[in-house]
Amino acid sequence: MTAMLNNSLPFTTEGTNFSSVNGSLNGTLPVPSCPSVSLSDYQSELIPAIYSIIFILGFIGNSVVVVVLCLQMGCKTVASTYILNLAISDLLFLTSLPLWAVYYAFGYNWIFGAVMCKICGSLLCINLYASIFFITCMSVDRYLAIVYPFRSQRRRSLCQAQSVTFLVWTLACLSTLPTMCFRNTYNIPELGVMACVMDFPNPRESWFVAMALMKNILGFLVPFTVIASCCIGIGKHLLGATGLDKNTPNRDRALRMVVAVMLAFFFCWCPFHIITFLDVLTRLNLIQSCGVKAMIDTAVPFTLCIAFANSTINPFLYCFVGIHFREQFRRLSERRLPHIFSKRGSTSTRLSSFSRKLSDVKEGTKGP
Repeated sequence: MTAMLNNSLPFTTEGTNFSSVNGSLNGTLPVPSCPSVSLSDYQSELIPAIYSIIFILGFIGNSVVVVVLCLQMGCKTVASTYILNLAISDLLFLTSLPLWAVYYAFGYNWIFGAVMCKICGSLLCINLYASIFFITCMSVDRYLAIVYPFRSQRRRSLCQAQSVTFLVWTLACLSTLPTMCFRNTYNIPELGVMACVMDFPNPRESWFVAMALMKNILGFLVPFTVIASCCIGIGKHLLGATGLDKNTPNRDRALRMVVAVMLAFFFCWCPFHIITFLDVLTRLNLIQSCGVKAMIDTAVPFTLCIAFANSTINPFLYCFVGIHFREQFRRLSERRLPHIFSKRGSTSTRLSSFSRKLSDVKEGTKGP
């Protein structure tokens, strides 16, 4: 039963198996019966708490990035264009995260209606692809800027970056079409819940396998291969630098950044995609171990938390570590905060003046 419920989580609802509730479904592969793993109370409390922390930190961080880039710096470079769109993608996802936290806290009971189920599921899927694609674009752009600084100037134009941005959003939306079509609410009277699931047509298992492998390949393997290749190329170029560029603080800082980008992407997304692939193998009966299935059921929500945390890490990894960004953020703060405090000061001054006048009137009415 828990296996079915875990499959109603974000990103993992493709091919939801309702056979444990409604009997065998036509077009599904036979699934060996295993003892159901009870839904742990600590998960229904811990996971929403983690989601809430991710939402708060990620929303603040990405909002600051959007405000600084739009109001202070402007998207005048290729890198800032990609960073702005990455922050927007993360914000779109983060707006749906509180609803998923409530969903988990209520034992996979979706109380927000079928339309919001479809919208929130689509936002998660769009972010899965768009954020990874933009991180890949930034890695390629950094590789061209460092390894081929002069030769790549024509290719790294702002106009071309905007075209790539449009292409990324289009590809992310196209990859989300199955979620838009098949994500829906599903009433499970035996459990007393209305689950938000992917209700694929028959053959369900074929749909599940295709969608899961698309996530693995298009959402991880291909981007990670490109990112790792770019990082290795940048590392070789910097380590092979001679003359003034060798053993400089700038080179060491750039190397640390390259390694941090690759490791953050890998450790945030790899656990989720490993579990997704193992789930495919169990659906195809290539793995029939009940222990492995129980491990998948337990690991799914935590791998999602790690993957979602990437939206919190991105602003710090790509913006707040930059000296130029921190300087622009400081200037914006110095320019905006005094204005806010001056308004509060003028308001308090008017209130104090009013209080004194009111006090004088009261004293006058008392007489000598």
